[in-house]
Amino acid sequence: MEEVNQSVVSEFIILGLCDSWELQAVLLVIFSLLYLITILGNIFIVLLIISDLHLHSPMYFLLANLSFIDFCLSSVTTPKMITDFLKEKKTISFGGCMCQVLFVHFFGGGEMVLLVSMAYDRYVAICKPLHYSSIMSRRTCIGLVLTSWIIGFVHSISQLSMIINLPFCGPRELDSFFCDIPLVIKLACMDTYILEMLINADSGVLATTCFILLLISYSYILITVLLHSKDGTSKALSTCTAHITVVVLFFGPCIFIYLWPLSITWVDKFLAVFYAVITPLLNPAIYTLRNKEIKNAIKRLQ
Repeated sequence: MEEVNQSVVSEFIILGLCDSWELQAVLLVIFSLLYLITILGNIFIVLLIISDLHLHSPMYFLLANLSFIDFCLSSVTTPKMITDFLKEKKTISFGGCMCQVLFVHFFGGGEMVLLVSMAYDRYVAICKPLHYSSIMSRRTCIGLVLTSWIIGFVHSISQLSMIINLPFCGPRELDSFFCDIPLVIKLACMDTYILEMLINADSGVLATTCFILLLISYSYILITVLLHSKDGTSKALSTCTAHITVVVLFFGPCIFIYLWPLSITWVDKFLAVFYAVITPLLNPAIYTLRNKEIKNAIKRLQ
């Protein structure tokens, strides 16, 4: 079966977002601009936080890592999609497809855990302000970031290991703009029902666990702010609102793509674009527009 996998299917055909050349030309310009803004925006936030001493705090350390992950996540699929708009025949090698699967889940899984770490940081800052500096030490922050990378790596390896040796000998068309497990696994020349359940369970456990932890954290934070804090309530609510917005935008598409039983092609494509292209663009915009310290740091550059 492994020989079939390697010898019969050496590449997959990507159908892309649409068939119209006119629409593809428009999308080429739009997504090229979005990708450029995403890259510049996230790199700018990382460099701003590194260079401005006023932003050398745990919250902004975690934010810099979030921007770096968003930069990496958008770079896994978007450049390939943009170049494919120029091609009549859109293909991706078997190895390239597996690499996309690996890195999408690596950076995606890492971002889920990092968002939980950011929620924990806000919980300590708002609910235990007197102990904040001792709890959120430099060692703790580095540990939280390393944990997010490690969990993302373990998650991606577990996902890849379940599909890399599947026999692909029949149809090889992927009705999307990148290789994603729900689409790739449908092309296998075997009954994959049990395997699909395992893969969804793997992704589902990570996504659901992180999402529940985030809901609990922010619910507790908001209750604490409303009941016990008068000074700084507006600032705390503004920060939490920005974080919650990012969480909803990131986890919403993930839940529908990997946990929703129904599959509607155009909806899946829209959510995939939102997850891989739009969310990494919105994160820096949300934190920049709603964060006074970031605004002040930008003013100090002028």
